[in-house]
Amino acid sequence: MAQNHIQPGEAMPYTNSTGSNIASGDPVLVGNRLCVALGDIADGASGQLATCEVFELPKVAATAIGQGADIYWDDTAKNITNVATANTLVGCAFAAAAADDATIQAKLGG
Repeated sequence: MAQNHIQPGEAMPYTNSTGSNIASGDPVLVGNRLCVALGDIADGASGQLATCEVFELPKVAATAIGQGADIYWDDTAKNITNVATANTLVGCAFAAAAADDATIQAKLGG
């Protein structure tokens, strides 16, 4: 193992300074990276965020998104969209989502 290896990188430590509690499974935008809380993180406390893997996340209404399509996080609406403008790249749609689906299977990190 390389002497400068820190960890595999599937999760990262995070200190919650949002002013609100974060629930396990909540999407958390860290810089330009969407992560998912692996457990509850109280305001001011530290916890772990997933940086990869596949998670079911809320999706914009009335929009179908095909499998493999690039997907983005709309931090204002707090959902996944296929619109790049003013949103943060999440990764890709792990499975197709119909327009009437409320959620999408999102592969974090591309």
